[in-house]
Amino acid sequence: MNIGYCRVSTTDQTLDLQRDELLKAGCERIFEDVASGAKADREGLRDCIDFAREGDVIVCWKLDRVGRSLKHLIEVINELKNRGVGFRCITQNLDTTTPSGMLVFHVFGAMAEFERSLIQERTTAGLAAARSRGRLGGRPKVDNSQRIQIATSLYEDGKVPVAEICKNLKVSRATFYRDLKAKRVTSSAP
Repeated sequence: MNIGYCRVSTTDQTLDLQRDELLKAGCERIFEDVASGAKADREGLRDCIDFAREGDVIVCWKLDRVGRSLKHLIEVINELKNRGVGFRCITQNLDTTTPSGMLVFHVFGAMAEFERSLIQERTTAGLAAARSRGRLGGRPKVDNSQRIQIATSLYEDGKVPVAEICKNLKVSRATFYRDLKAKRVTSSAP
């Protein structure tokens, strides 16, 4: 069975063109979404994938209607392949039910892996270059010594609840307890 999937990003757009093409491609059931392509978890796409059974083929008009990125598209197609469901794209002539379609799909996968490796390599090189110039990553440390002293004395008095101390000093409870623990460790050191 051919199962169609179509998506538009906003309610101002229409699904008519995609629906017509999917019907021409022989789709017996069509699932739809009106959602941004940046959103990975779309109800219509999830329902379409869940509806498909072994031997079915999910058909879309364009690849960008299904995947928000090449990586996401590959994940979707791999999930379908593992379940014995084919995938076909009308405009890009991709059909994973054919050997040539699977070849193109594997080329896409290799390109995505290559792209991830390049990004990782550039990130590592950039961090190393920054370190060599004396720059350290992460959030800069703030001198909270006076604030910690005030918080500690209020806490040790036992009259003010921790939530109120944190609110007044504009620190999170986690920061408060971490600083309190650090202060205790330094004060108990020989």
